[in-house]
Amino acid sequence: MARRKDDRAKADLAAFDQAGARVFDNPLVTEVSDSYLEYAFSVIHSRALPDARDGLKPVHRRILWSMYEQGHRPDRGHVKSARIVGDVMGKYHPHGDTAIYDAMVRLAQDFSLNVPLIDGHGNFGSPDDGPAAARYTEARMSREAMLLTGELGEDTVDVEPNYDGSLTQPTVLPAAFPNLLVNGASGIAVGMATNMIPHNLGEVVQAARWLINHPDATLDKLMEFVPGPDLPTGGLLLGLDEVRRAYETGRGVVRMRGRVEIGPLEGSRGRQAITVTELPYGVGAEKVIAAITNEVNKTKRLTGIADVKDLTDRENGTRLVVECKVGVNPQALLADLYRLTPLEQSFGVNNLVLVDGQPRTLGLKELLDVFLAHRYEVVTRRSAYRKRKREERLHLVDGLLIALLDIDRVVKLIRASEDAQAAKDGLMQKFKLSEIQASYILDTPLRRLTKYDRLELEAEQEKLRGEIAELSKILDDDKVLRKVVSDELAAVVKQFGALRRTTLVDGDLKEVLAASVPAGPLEVADDPCQVILSATGLVARTAAESEEAAEARRRSGRVKHDAVRAIVHSTARGRVLLVTSAGRAFKIDVLPLPVLPEQSGTVSLRGGMSAAELVPLEPGETVVGLAPLGSSAQGSPGLALGTRAGVVKVCAPDWPVRSEEFEVISLRDGDEVIGATWLTDGAETLAFVSSEASLLRFAASVVRPQGLKGGGMAGINLPAGARAVFFGAIRTDDTAHGEPMVVTSTGATVKVTPFKAYPAKGRATGGVRAQRFLKGEVELSVAWIGPRPVGATATGDPVDLPPADPRRDGSGFAVMLGPTVVGHHIDRD
Repeated sequence: MARRKDDRAKADLAAFDQAGARVFDNPLVTEVSDSYLEYAFSVIHSRALPDARDGLKPVHRRILWSMYEQGHRPDRGHVKSARIVGDVMGKYHPHGDTAIYDAMVRLAQDFSLNVPLIDGHGNFGSPDDGPAAARYTEARMSREAMLLTGELGEDTVDVEPNYDGSLTQPTVLPAAFPNLLVNGASGIAVGMATNMIPHNLGEVVQAARWLINHPDATLDKLMEFVPGPDLPTGGLLLGLDEVRRAYETGRGVVRMRGRVEIGPLEGSRGRQAITVTELPYGVGAEKVIAAITNEVNKTKRLTGIADVKDLTDRENGTRLVVECKVGVNPQALLADLYRLTPLEQSFGVNNLVLVDGQPRTLGLKELLDVFLAHRYEVVTRRSAYRKRKREERLHLVDGLLIALLDIDRVVKLIRASEDAQAAKDGLMQKFKLSEIQASYILDTPLRRLTKYDRLELEAEQEKLRGEIAELSKILDDDKVLRKVVSDELAAVVKQFGALRRTTLVDGDLKEVLAASVPAGPLEVADDPCQVILSATGLVARTAAESEEAAEARRRSGRVKHDAVRAIVHSTARGRVLLVTSAGRAFKIDVLPLPVLPEQSGTVSLRGGMSAAELVPLEPGETVVGLAPLGSSAQGSPGLALGTRAGVVKVCAPDWPVRSEEFEVISLRDGDEVIGATWLTDGAETLAFVSSEASLLRFAASVVRPQGLKGGGMAGINLPAGARAVFFGAIRTDDTAHGEPMVVTSTGATVKVTPFKAYPAKGRATGGVRAQRFLKGEVELSVAWIGPRPVGATATGDPVDLPPADPRRDGSGFAVMLGPTVVGHHIDRD
């Protein structure tokens, strides 16, 4: 059987020989190898890898060339994408329409390219979703694309036949800016691939211009202009050491991170949220959500998340909100998100490009060198073309001017000639004209041979001679050529430059990643802390610490604060009550409050959060006090409240369980709460100070606790026109915090007096005088009672107070304070 097949094959070969055909007996291995190499070269050269000069693959170049040729330019209307795809496929790129449309779509996506080359109209996709079909979208060239194609009509690049030889197409585009570095590229060939990361247009051009004037520039010098990639989607880029390696060798791995904001969840009164505002390059919000869902529900490796919402829209951009559970450290949760989701991605840089038709891996400087060499050639060829065209025009203008100088003889010669050829020969012989000049004169209408046209021709002649001289300088002087290229690059940046989007994080990648992992656990321990209300209306907490750490801090000394209005003890995962001037109380979580920064043993309240960010305050309403909740509130008579009308109330701590907001006092019209102090055991002294400088102190035990609906009872009797300016509860047995002091101020003078100098009086009396007014002083503007008093401006800046005056009814010291608030220093423990 096998012998029969061999005999049949030999007979077939003999038949081919008799027919005059050439037959090659080639081994199968050689045939397959040769064919595969041809295919591989075709893919590498004609499909997958970009050219280092214009940064485009053949399909992208053909799309732009077809749109340029068909007139789909920025100053004209959009046309159907299907029409563009059809023209490209039929004339220049004989492949599938889907592949052409996909390539075209990428050129229009502002999240894929720093400088989109196509102005798309319609749904061109997102990082998560593909585009609409070509029949539904429209497109035209962008203004930036004209920089790549604008010089095509001036013999700047070589052309080649299209696939069937019926048309021609450019082998490369003129490319007036470094498109390859600015927009990046990606592609998979046979046995090789390219993956180039985008950069900022202005930075790349600055480096190119420096390289024009300093061809021997080092990589470190170029990186002063191009410190790292700049991604269309922004975000963070880690590990500049790896970036330098990629710029040097053409290969490297960089790490991208999304940009996030950590803060209170909007509308939740203090709950924490991680809001993602920028995503890594090539990552969509839905991809991140899918990864989070998988890690939470299936692998169980991600905990502490209450909900995830995608609030991304065209107006606000990317906005992916990850809601934290109560008691979760958002920094630790963010570290898990980076580790387990695409919120952190790697980008493998592989600068494999075509140089003279051969694949090469280039670093930053080599890529710029190839681009600049291309620009030098383009500008040289353009200048030669323009010079040639101007010389041709000048030749014609010179001939016309010769004819105009003796127009009567010219007309007489033409009229006397038997035919056009004789007229042309006569003009050439008598006026020493070339054949081209003579033909042009014969073709020129008589109306163009007036005296006015002569003046125009002489001006044009002078202009052409000047332009030819300038173009000759470019062609003859290499320095002038370089300057032209540099100036044109500068003009591109001036018109199309944009600010950097991506933040660069310096250092070794491994060290940066290690430093970004928080040391704390995901779940915050419910350790003791203090919640502080500043005199300027800021709320914050101290860092949670164990009993051992608190004891060590007590031994090491006190930690001071700026002016403090109220302080309560709580725990990191506890809750406290904020009391407002309108008699309302709000429950808030302690954990979301900012932790006060500590420097040199002092904690500044400037790091606090405005109370208006925590609770919905009405216009003019302020937070005037704090109260603990939970176990910290046990054993207390309640919350002592004092109003501007002199009313006092001790509100029993029977707070509603399900209500987050409730009233703690029923106020009369026009009245407001001026002070709210938490009573520890009822042994405190309550004190009022009025605007007419009267101070009344009485024991807190004489005020019977009331429920939430109670309106309080008479605290201090006020004369007509007077008002209470201070109310508070003071402990006189707390030797650890110092002796209580009374601070009063009229705005011009300030007085500090020991609290013990004022005798106790009965509730609902007028009290005793606390400061004698000087001439021109009519009332107190500020009053405060407590240990270790401090003064501060309304912006929180410290103000020095005068020394203590033992006279309870003495006059104040002249101190120009301006708008002032008063508070006290407190121990952190």
